[in-house]
Amino acid sequence: MVLSTATPSGRPSARTVLLRGVTAGGFEFHTNYTSRKGRELAANPFASLLLPWYGLGRQVVIDGRVEKMTPQESDAYWASRPTESQLSALASPQSQVIDSREWLENRRSGLVARHREDAVPRPDHWGGFRVVPDAVEFWQLGPHRMHDRLRYRRHEGGWKSELLAP
Repeated sequence: MVLSTATPSGRPSARTVLLRGVTAGGFEFHTNYTSRKGRELAANPFASLLLPWYGLGRQVVIDGRVEKMTPQESDAYWASRPTESQLSALASPQSQVIDSREWLENRRSGLVARHREDAVPRPDHWGGFRVVPDAVEFWQLGPHRMHDRLRYRRHEGGWKSELLAP
């Protein structure tokens, strides 16, 4: 999915992330909390998600507030990841400027050697976020730009459906 965040001053940024789960609580993904997206979400806890299906002419857009998942939820997902992915996440100071790819590879190699025989612990700066939707829009490509758009918006403790013009 495409995750869009913004700085406190409203400057937007977008990137592709892995949608890890959809629960009654919201849409879940995991990342480095010190990455650009993590810092932006800490300062401005709202996001927009885009799930495009270009081949089918469909997309879903989710807008909502963002909350950190519990340490227990983050631990559970971390433990399910392949060790190689854990080591890469631990090695990478995500979104930070680095001197070279060689520096990053050496950092990862050191972690591989250090954790050869033991489990890789989840770092405090890595975990999950949950986007709690305020609105969900379903878009379907239509002939002659007469697309179908249906939005569900939180309203008075429930959901209100709205038909939008293309």
